[in-house]
Amino acid sequence: MKALIRNLVFIFLSTLLLTTVVSAKEIAVIETKFGKIGVEFFEGKAPGHVKNFKDLAKKGFYDGTIFHRVIPGFMVQGGDPNTKSDDRSNHGMGGPGYSIKAEFNDTPHKRGILSMARSQDPNSAGSQFFIVVKDAAFLDGQYTAFGKVLSGMAVADQIVNAPRDGRDNPNERIEMKVKVINR
Repeated sequence: MKALIRNLVFIFLSTLLLTTVVSAKEIAVIETKFGKIGVEFFEGKAPGHVKNFKDLAKKGFYDGTIFHRVIPGFMVQGGDPNTKSDDRSNHGMGGPGYSIKAEFNDTPHKRGILSMARSQDPNSAGSQFFIVVKDAAFLDGQYTAFGKVLSGMAVADQIVNAPRDGRDNPNERIEMKVKVINR
């Protein structure tokens, strides 16, 4: 009887541990001088974009890049490796050296949505992303929404309101470090 109870307890605890490990959800934490932005992913809606973002973050690709485009009443954009340089003429032009296919979905571009930036070609996204600070329905179905802010929208609000030049690039560098962690 003792052996049966011991085995049942072992099975129960093993199942509990396995369930906890399997259900652990990865999120991204974007660290800036203004604080942290926590982001959850929409893996079911944009699996390719989520995988791409996580892979780049885990390699340290985003570390040292800046938010290079901030437009009050719209969004903050970052993720360009060219922004590691102080030469602003190339900011907004860089990527990882490849593009990923669009995964447009039914997620509305409301405040707090994480979406992928791209050129005119719908399949040109690579590493640049943006966080919507004010609802932007005109982007719906044209840009891939792949996550949303869980915490730190006040940080995004500080970033979007930073003084900026004529190209919407903040006057002072707002660097980021992106980590993917289990929640």
